[in-house]
Amino acid sequence: MNIYEAMEHRRSRYALDTNTIVSDKRIEEIVGECLVQTPSAFNSQTARVVALFGESHAKLWSIVLETLRARVPADRFSTTETKIASFAAAHATLLFFEETDTVRALQEQFPAYADNFPVWSQQASGMVQINVWTALSAEGLGVNLQHYNPIIDDEVTHTFDVPTSWKLMSQMVVGNPISEPDPITKKPVSERLVV
Repeated sequence: MNIYEAMEHRRSRYALDTNTIVSDKRIEEIVGECLVQTPSAFNSQTARVVALFGESHAKLWSIVLETLRARVPADRFSTTETKIASFAAAHATLLFFEETDTVRALQEQFPAYADNFPVWSQQASGMVQINVWTALSAEGLGVNLQHYNPIIDDEVTHTFDVPTSWKLMSQMVVGNPISEPDPITKKPVSERLVV
């Protein structure tokens, strides 16, 4: 598919299972290529990804579930439990991080831009995430993006031996799509583009 078709195909898909025809190795290759090809301010290359498959994927969603169990009222927890179970039922999770030591070093090296580097870091992270999401969708995988950070950060860092200078940005759930997403309404381009 061409790039526009790939962009159109990239949607949040929540009904996922593990029966994907795309190998873990291929997912790793896609993520690696996106990391290499995605630009970053000052070529800082601060994006980091931890790919979780099998037991590691299941462990992450166990961490999320238990973290939320301590925060969500018991009378509303069944809905939360169902939602987390749907993520755990997928094939893999990609954890997106930003490496903050490099951001701090750039702030010190270029003080006139110090306030901008954290913003640029987040923009670079978003670009990596959308590139990975689009590329995985083009391979026929279903993807959705979650944000249980920062409440899971400490446990994730400890469990998966992540450097403390890596800041968790998002959790990308990946699997075999078992249903199509609902249609969405897009605003006219004429309301969003000024020439």
